[in-house]
Amino acid sequence: MEANPYQKFKKEDLILRDLLAADRTILANERTYLAYIRTALTLFVSGATFIRFFDSLILEVLGWTFVPAAIVVFIVGTRRFREMKQTLRPIKD
Repeated sequence: MEANPYQKFKKEDLILRDLLAADRTILANERTYLAYIRTALTLFVSGATFIRFFDSLILEVLGWTFVPAAIVVFIVGTRRFREMKQTLRPIKD
């Protein structure tokens, strides 16, 4: 499988339907990135809430697990967003 499947297409050879499909793909990539951010923020806030407001040891441990998980989700989402953006760059530039 090719590293960039869109590399074989030249922008001047694409018709309107192809350009609109590329636009939809770019918007879907942005929506997915926003979902990653939303998930990371939810995990972080939940973790901080468990740490700060509950006295149960289990919930505090769960909170300390959610905080690094939020960071990992954010990093993975950012990496995937940038990779897809680089993949689509030849079509949109």
